[in-house]
Amino acid sequence: MLSNPQQPKKKKADSTLMRINKWLHLWLGLSSGIIVFIVCITGCIWVFHEEITALLEPRTRIERQGRSVIPPSQLMQIASELYPDKQLRSANYQQGRTVNLGISDKNETSRRAETITLKINPYTGEVVSKEIRQEGRTDFFRFILNGHRFLWLPYKIGRPVVNYATLVFVILLITGLIWWYPKKWNRSTRNKSFKVKWGASYKRLNLDLHNVLGFYSLLFLAAIALTGMVWGIKWYSEGLYWVTSAGKPLPEYTKAESDSLRQNTLYRPHQAMDIAWQQAIKQYPKAEGFYYTFPDPNQPKSVIYVYIYPNSGQFYNSRSFAFDQHTLKELKQGGLNETDYAEASFASKLRRMNYDIHVGSILGFPGKVLAFLFTLIGASLPITGFLIWWWRKKGFRKAKKNWKTD
Repeated sequence: MLSNPQQPKKKKADSTLMRINKWLHLWLGLSSGIIVFIVCITGCIWVFHEEITALLEPRTRIERQGRSVIPPSQLMQIASELYPDKQLRSANYQQGRTVNLGISDKNETSRRAETITLKINPYTGEVVSKEIRQEGRTDFFRFILNGHRFLWLPYKIGRPVVNYATLVFVILLITGLIWWYPKKWNRSTRNKSFKVKWGASYKRLNLDLHNVLGFYSLLFLAAIALTGMVWGIKWYSEGLYWVTSAGKPLPEYTKAESDSLRQNTLYRPHQAMDIAWQQAIKQYPKAEGFYYTFPDPNQPKSVIYVYIYPNSGQFYNSRSFAFDQHTLKELKQGGLNETDYAEASFASKLRRMNYDIHVGSILGFPGKVLAFLFTLIGASLPITGFLIWWWRKKGFRKAKKNWKTD
């Protein structure tokens, strides 16, 4: 039988590619492991920050009632009576919870010096609780989010580190899949590839946890990582939109502005807020939540923004409105939220789903559970991977020592 001279060359090429793949997986994993662990474990905690906060603050849970929530003008009155020297900035509401008012100093330059959050019963106007935060101080979940986004480092340093470590993590998922894929499929390789041998030695168990759990979580972790990079890597964000839109550029966000000529003012501030809110909410009478901003009286060009959330805990299909604070003329907004979600293009829909995909809420509460579990697995992969390397390195050193002794 004649031999094929190309076969040894092919085997040699495959062997070389596999060695390169293993080298990349090993050293990229070792160099990024701590960062990946921090980003995954903080993301795991952040997924349920709303639910945990609700459990820790039972007074902020308000039973849904068959009547409208109080209008913006009443919230303005409550805030001005309690803090006449400060500026009401925003109101945030989700069904079954309090309305959270954001209040800060009137002086724009010291806006971050002290922020106050008033939590108000949406039906009665009763102040349920208040939080006062000084500049530089963060609560537990803000601390977790800061670690997730920039490792508690200066933002300009930590943010790129997290972004590109996430990109490395995506490469690790690909190289890990290549390493995991058996050369031959049989009963033995299927058991090794798809099953964790719980009764095995701790080294074998650790190997199975790394390989098997890594395989099962690969697609989910890839989705979480790829959506995370959208906010931090400009070329990736623009490139992803370009690919999904068949070559169209990512729409630029343009800030809407009110008419700065105050003589055109037709409404008082409290009237303007009520009418703007009513105009937005009447288009979504069954909305599960909303967020709106109050215009700054010292900024004639500031706009009334109203965001409507049709589904509780989801943001992809939200609708934003911008109104001139003087005339209540609806202003055109640039960017992805310019149109209703149902009328948006595929690329715009995908981009607007980015946050919900990232935290799993695109599938509702079950999706958040999956996001929690898979990010927990993601946090374990650097640990199990390091242990595999360390034990093999230790075993190699021991074998080398015994060889020299002999």
